[in-house]
Amino acid sequence: MITEQMALYAGIGFAAGLMSGIFGIGGGSIRIPLLNVCGMPLLNAFAVNMLVIPFAQSVGAYTHRKNIDKNIALYAVIGGVIGSVAGAIFTGFVPALVLSLIFVAVALLTIVGVYLDRIFPRLYQQLTPSWNNIVLGTFVLNLITGMRGGSGGSLFPPFLKAMHLDIHKAIATSLFITIFTATAAIMVYWNRGNIPWIATLSVLIGSMIGARIGGKISLKTKPFWLQIGLSILVVGLALLTVYKAL
Repeated sequence: MITEQMALYAGIGFAAGLMSGIFGIGGGSIRIPLLNVCGMPLLNAFAVNMLVIPFAQSVGAYTHRKNIDKNIALYAVIGGVIGSVAGAIFTGFVPALVLSLIFVAVALLTIVGVYLDRIFPRLYQQLTPSWNNIVLGTFVLNLITGMRGGSGGSLFPPFLKAMHLDIHKAIATSLFITIFTATAAIMVYWNRGNIPWIATLSVLIGSMIGARIGGKISLKTKPFWLQIGLSILVVGLALLTVYKAL
């Protein structure tokens, strides 16, 4: 029975890692609801997700290492880490439905960010990837997703795309950023004793394998299909969040 449960956790990790490697997301939007459905308490699922992310994202970031924008990543890490820690601290204080609706609104805005250069070309030209825009943007995104046990990875690629990065660089930079945002939040969950270590190891192994495979797929995929896939994934996961909260 324990073996079957560990295999199930590894499968969940693989699915999340695969999507993480392909689209540059943190994977928590997939890991958390699936772990919760399989019977793991929500706070424990949050903790597992946060502990897995730095390792899985390191695999994905290494695969995408040539596309990481190091200048933007520095400012994004600053804002993201602060937002991630604040979100982890406030976990559980915000009603699930309210937070889910906010998450959907932000998700829809980030989809606009993916296609901002086409929908609002003048606005896109006026936006600049300045340090204050990057810090503020990543802080807000991580504050919201941090309260849902996430690292901000599902919303970073569209945001970075709006900041004038092409989709491959946005994905690579997002993978790099979430290594640090998740690591910062881990301390909060660790101190609260929320980490189930055996389950975490199973999810971690699956996630790292999935991230490596997903990263290779992403590098060979045309930007158009990455943008379409990312848009569908972000909206779908946001709607799933609302459904679970109802």
